[in-house]
Amino acid sequence: MNMDLIADTLMAAGALGAAIYCIVLSRRLKRFNNLQNGMGGAVAVLSAQVDDMTKTLIKAQSAAGKSAEQLGDLTQRAEAASRKLELMMASLHDLPEENATAQDAVAPRQPDSEVDTDKPQTSSEADLSVQVPVFLSHRHKHLEAAE
Repeated sequence: MNMDLIADTLMAAGALGAAIYCIVLSRRLKRFNNLQNGMGGAVAVLSAQVDDMTKTLIKAQSAAGKSAEQLGDLTQRAEAASRKLELMMASLHDLPEENATAQDAVAPRQPDSEVDTDKPQTSSEADLSVQVPVFLSHRHKHLEAAE
């Protein structure tokens, strides 16, 4: 009987210790998961921040894509303008010198022998008789940028 009593007392003490341990763990777990001050609040805040950062990242990627598109368009426009400028610079090299241009402007134009000056010219004949200056030399097969 004595042994049974001692075994029952130790068993009750063990059960009481386990109950106290469970109560302490329960209180700690409640404080840990508390949404205001505990780790649960921190996890909730971090989760909200991750969601916000994901949305911001998606917006930034979209803006970067649009910017890259615009930059590509601007680059194409700049290349086209560069080609036009190179063409203009090359055409400036083919212009006649100023002395020759001044002499042509002062000298009266001689009528062509084929054109009858007595009859009025039609607009197509007048257009053909006007000399158009040639800015580009046909000697060069390709243009090089002026340095």
